Amino acid sequence: MRRCWVLKDERRVPNLHCCPTMTAQANHRCDEHPNGLDCPDLFVYYSPVFREYGLVNHVEHEVGIIDFCPWCAARLPESLRDRWFEELSALGIDPWNAEVPEAFLSSSWWSSAPA
Repeated sequence: MRRCWVLKDERRVPNLHCCPTMTAQANHRCDEHPNGLDCPDLFVYYSPVFREYGLVNHVEHEVGIIDFCPWCAARLPESLRDRWFEELSALGIDPWNAEVPEAFLSSSWWSSAPA
């Protein structure tokens, strides 16, 4: 199973997704569980940085990447994880050992980029 990486400082803002149920899940926030992944009501995690969707496994504390919506069966967008690392590398930034620029902690690095 491919696993979704969860960035500690990732900026998450509500967005529309493929269907109302996915939108509710991907935008899920819980006052009781600020981490989000600790909330038992969260089934799907969405990473705006990597544009990845994953099923939350609360027992193993991991997120497995999915390619299709579990509710409407729509094909989900391709992950941008590899491109994220490539673009940071092109800027001379090692995300494991250096501070990641603010723009790369949200979808703004890819949503505002020319196609």
